[in-house]
Amino acid sequence: MKCLYCGGEAQKGKSSYTADRDHFHLFIRDIPAYVCTQCGEKFFDEEEVRRIQRLIRQVEAEIDDMRAYELV
Repeated sequence: MKCLYCGGEAQKGKSSYTADRDHFHLFIRDIPAYVCTQCGEKFFDEEEVRRIQRLIRQVEAEIDDMRAYELV
């Protein structure tokens, strides 16, 4: 796979993903990814992106529940 940024070669490996939101910081390690050997940019397959998005939605829902509980 070619890197979308520098044109270098991206090889299968593992990487991390970080998400900063209003009420939380999510850090996931060792996710399957393509990593560029030239610039280090990382790319995730569709399945990994779906899983990451699902985790973020779950965390957001839990936080919303916790915040609603505080108001009671």
